[in-house]
Amino acid sequence: MKRGDNMISNDEIANKKIEDAKKDVVNAITETMDLYGVTTAAGRLYAVMQFKDQMNLDEMQKELDMSKPSMSTSVRKLREIDMMRKDYQHGSRKQSYIAEKNYFNTFISYFCLMWDREAKMNLEAIHRAKIELNKTFEYEDVSEELMQDARDIYNQLEESKIYYNWLERLSATVRSEEIFNYVPKKRE
Repeated sequence: MKRGDNMISNDEIANKKIEDAKKDVVNAITETMDLYGVTTAAGRLYAVMQFKDQMNLDEMQKELDMSKPSMSTSVRKLREIDMMRKDYQHGSRKQSYIAEKNYFNTFISYFCLMWDREAKMNLEAIHRAKIELNKTFEYEDVSEELMQDARDIYNQLEESKIYYNWLERLSATVRSEEIFNYVPKKRE
């Protein structure tokens, strides 16, 4: 190929193809990171870091043209959900960060965290609500309509516990990687 009077080398062509391929993947990862509850900026950072061994905050800021506060917030969020970890470099005062590149680990860590949170919060709320409803059942002279309301709510809460208990088991099955016995990892 020609560019003006200069020949474009195969290395230049290959480098362009590689950069285009990385850009396409970075854009796709960035677009889907909302599933993990992160901002577009944090998603873009995570996506870019998929193709880096590690980066410090200055390198991230330069690569992504982000402000330091935005960069720090993105790093903190990604670390909270185990998508990034700190790496200490011997002899360097700057902290480096490494993105989790094993998507199975990312999935397990994030979704189990969210499922556990959902189950725990709701089971605790159900427990508290049932205590209040049980007190209602002890009252005399409460209208039949209100008592039926309380019984209906109590039964609804009991039914919802089935889901939250299942969610806890699902989380445990995924966390233990037993899930891969039922849905195996495959190269296709």
